[in-house]
Amino acid sequence: MSAAPVEPSRASYEGWDYLVRTWQELDVPEGWRAEIEEGQIVLVPPPAPKHNVIAEDVQRALYRCLPDGQSIYQTLGVNIAPLEKLYIPDLVVIERALLADTYPGDNASPDAAVALLVVEVTSESNARDDRTKKLWGYAHAPVPLYLLIDRWHEGGPTTTLFSEPSGGVYQSCVQVPFGKPIALPEPFGAELETHSFPH
Repeated sequence: MSAAPVEPSRASYEGWDYLVRTWQELDVPEGWRAEIEEGQIVLVPPPAPKHNVIAEDVQRALYRCLPDGQSIYQTLGVNIAPLEKLYIPDLVVIERALLADTYPGDNASPDAAVALLVVEVTSESNARDDRTKKLWGYAHAPVPLYLLIDRWHEGGPTTTLFSEPSGGVYQSCVQVPFGKPIALPEPFGAELETHSFPH
C-alpha cells in the first residue's frame, strides 16, 4: 500500500471537504482503490486472485440470505466523516433505495453508519490496517456488523464477525478458523461456510 499525503496546511484549512473533493477527482489506476485515512489519501493495490475468490464466495452466500431491500456492492466508498476516514470495503450491504434516493451524485459516498454489513478480506500488505484502523473506524461509525476474513492471521486463516458496536468498540466478537461456519445474525439469519476459502 502506498500513501499520497495531502498538503497539511490546505487540509487543515478546508478539512474533510477538501479531502473528499481531492479523492473524487483522483485518476486512480485500473484495479486500484483510493481511501482516506488519517488526513491522507491512500492508494490500495489490486487484490490477489485468492482474495477475489473469497470475496466472490461471500457475495454468493450473502445473496442467499439477503434481507429485502438490501443490495451488495463491491466498489462503494463509505465515509466516517467525524474521523475523516473513507473506506472502500471489499463488500458492503446497504439499502438500495437509500443509495438511489439519498446519495444521487456520481461521486457521493454514504455514511458508513447506514451500512448493514461491511466485509474486508485481508491482503498481506494491508492485513494490519483491516484488523486495527478499520476495526476502530467501523466500530465508531457505527457499522452494525463487520466481517473480517483474515488469510494472514498469525494463528492461521480466520473469519471474525464483530457486532454490537457501542462507544466505538464492538461488544461481540466471534472468530472461527477457515473450514468452520460462522453464524450471521438477523436480519441475515444464516451460517456462512468458510471451507471453500483458499488459504
